[in-house]
Amino acid sequence: MTAFVRSVRLRRVWGGLIAAATLGFFTASAAFAAIELPTDKAALIALGKEHRTAWDLYKAFEAEASGGQRLNPARLPDWTGVYSRSGILFNWDQDQGRNRMPTAKLTPEYEQKLVTKLDNIEKGIEFDNLSNCAPPGHPRWMTEPFLRDFVVTPDQTYLINEMVNDIRRIYTDGREHIPEADRYPLWNGDSIGFWDGGKLVIHTNSLRSGQYQRTQPEYTDQVETVEIWEKTDDRTLIAQVWVYDPPSLAEPWYSKHTYLKLTNEDKVLRIHYWDCAENQNNTVIQTENGSSQFRDFDFTDKDN
Repeated sequence: MTAFVRSVRLRRVWGGLIAAATLGFFTASAAFAAIELPTDKAALIALGKEHRTAWDLYKAFEAEASGGQRLNPARLPDWTGVYSRSGILFNWDQDQGRNRMPTAKLTPEYEQKLVTKLDNIEKGIEFDNLSNCAPPGHPRWMTEPFLRDFVVTPDQTYLINEMVNDIRRIYTDGREHIPEADRYPLWNGDSIGFWDGGKLVIHTNSLRSGQYQRTQPEYTDQVETVEIWEKTDDRTLIAQVWVYDPPSLAEPWYSKHTYLKLTNEDKVLRIHYWDCAENQNNTVIQTENGSSQFRDFDFTDKDN
């Protein structure tokens, strides 16, 4: 092969790569992945503690991935199917097991809030805004049961939970967060992200206060999260999550969430429109002692 022919072929190869990059056709595949997460939980916890804020951690991941890649519209990651969360459903961190207190390092104020809440639950005193059909909100979104599906497009990824028709939109088209002057607390906040190979990296802010679950700690409207989602095999999606919330957390709270694809060969499983307000007996009030109670039951003798 002459030097001239080699030169022509190299120019064609590099020209094709440059054209692909210009058109945004680099595919999210393992070949282009740059972020290497430790496998040890202690190291993942330490990784969160190395960064003062969730934004700092997110930007560190972005720098490691050289800004990430845009998805190839003709060859998107296959996250299709119907999924459900695995493990102890209502624990934010699976390592809590059956222990009363979570693995989080809470500030003294929020640790006492949790102890009081758990004491009340043992007495039958409990109230949850979800009883009034309010959305769970993020980060609680991660722990809710029911069916889920995920829609990946080049510029947005939709994380969908059947419960109260709850959809998170992750913008991966290069946009920034809503300007600070225009932000206000939202149930699922404002989420932007990028792809690094098969990993979807997300930063979320502009969130409302809430609780990780009924028996879990509370978080404030200063809460922010960083997530790295990845499909690890044909039926498993893993989300590594770091939560930052200085008023409630003494240090960032790391946890891993697993979502398993359900068998659905007969196509019976579907995401339905789910609205608890459709049942007139589902109006819930908070009683004087702080527990939940239904209003205006209209049971008949046949219902008994």
